[in-house]
Amino acid sequence: MTHPTPEETAAWQKRLAAQANNRAWALAEALTRTPEEDEEMLQAAHAAMHFWKIVGDAGNRAHAAQLVAHVYALLGLPNPARHYLKQSQPHFLDRECAPWELAFAHAVAANVAAAAGDHASHARHYRQAEQCVAALADAEDREILGATMRVIPVPKG
Repeated sequence: MTHPTPEETAAWQKRLAAQANNRAWALAEALTRTPEEDEEMLQAAHAAMHFWKIVGDAGNRAHAAQLVAHVYALLGLPNPARHYLKQSQPHFLDRECAPWELAFAHAVAANVAAAAGDHASHARHYRQAEQCVAALADAEDREILGATMRVIPVPKG
């Protein structure tokens, strides 16, 4: 039996990270999910984060933590959502990043704040996310962000 090379192992880990990431986001964008799909979404998000910590760069790790925060917020679990949001936010808010990344950062922060009952932060981040999405030049980026914005509660008032 031959053992895979480190490069082959890393390639498989990247594939698994991407597949888990894509599955978690697909479930996160659904307007309704079964309890089994909620569990799958959570497990897929954690799997993606696990593999990105092994083979990813700082951006991959920040995106993975952001996804996990978003999933916990969708599940109504604000404490773990805040924990993972704190891991991701410096990468997007304390340095230069792509406009779509900033939009996602505010969208996820809005969702976490909504789950936590922090109405002021929810409204502030939701507004900033809307502004960032509207300013995106690429229609596909706006569509992708729109799918996320649809699952985030709209602030009252």
